Amino acid sequence: MMSGGGVAEEDRRRRRWWWFKEFSAGYYGLCAVGGMLSAGTTHLAITPFDVLKVNVQVNPTKYGGIFSGFTILCREQGPSALWRGWAGKFFGYGLQGGCKFGLYEYFKKSYADALLNQNNTTIFFLSSASAQIFADIVLSPFEAVKVRVQTQPYFAKGLLDGFPKLYATEGFYGFFRGIFPLWGRNLPFSMVMFSTFEHSVDLIYRTVIQKRKEDCSRVQQLSVTCLAGYTAGAVGTVISNPADNIVSFLYNRKAETIIQAAKNIGFVNLFTRSLPVRMTIVGPVVTLQWFFYDSIKVLSGLPSSGGRNKRLKDTTMSTC
Repeated sequence: MMSGGGVAEEDRRRRRWWWFKEFSAGYYGLCAVGGMLSAGTTHLAITPFDVLKVNVQVNPTKYGGIFSGFTILCREQGPSALWRGWAGKFFGYGLQGGCKFGLYEYFKKSYADALLNQNNTTIFFLSSASAQIFADIVLSPFEAVKVRVQTQPYFAKGLLDGFPKLYATEGFYGFFRGIFPLWGRNLPFSMVMFSTFEHSVDLIYRTVIQKRKEDCSRVQQLSVTCLAGYTAGAVGTVISNPADNIVSFLYNRKAETIIQAAKNIGFVNLFTRSLPVRMTIVGPVVTLQWFFYDSIKVLSGLPSSGGRNKRLKDTTMSTC
């Protein structure tokens, strides 16, 4: 329990940030900004691993493992090649993250209000899928240019010359050539990631900490966020790996259709190719995203993410 001084300080802090009250327009705006900053910075930081990943997917014979792949890239194209496509990572995934986190919070509240007879998992699935559809539409043009820049050294230097060149060679369709496999990769990942995160947070508070989230310190809340975030990222990576391989094949014109790409890659390779690299990337990235995102929320006087918020608790009780 908080002391009298602690309660007073908490009240003052919440009054100071009143415009970020949960479920207000300011709250959703803060979630969008938090998602944009957390996703953009974390994806920028792991650009070298992303460069290696897409090259392994397109040319697995040449770029075998993590260490050998980095060695070949540096030897043939120089160390600067490891940061090729950084702008697409920062701006593309930043905008995607803003849409994904901001819209997820909005849809979660909307579905909880509308679907009174549905359990929490259904609400988490629907909310994350709805948010991800819009987020990937925003991401797709950036991803199309990024993959080509990373795997085709002479295609373009970055976004500024990559966008007009892609439009000149493939038209508007070129920016959305991979939208369906992008959805195929990110929709299952997002649905599993958000649902796993929410349930992991709830489980940790109930069985490990055995205290309400509101009664825990900021450090405790953010520690739970990191643990649940890593679990969610690892599970989502395995689920989404086949579609991730197909995305790289289509954007690099290694195949013209999803079916052709799947046949060329092979059934087993769909699940195993680039998986070690993606596990190295995605787990820490998702963890850092949730940590940065929740840090922004907590410092703004809001509770950390995950678990059953008041509205979802009321929904569950009404259906018992």
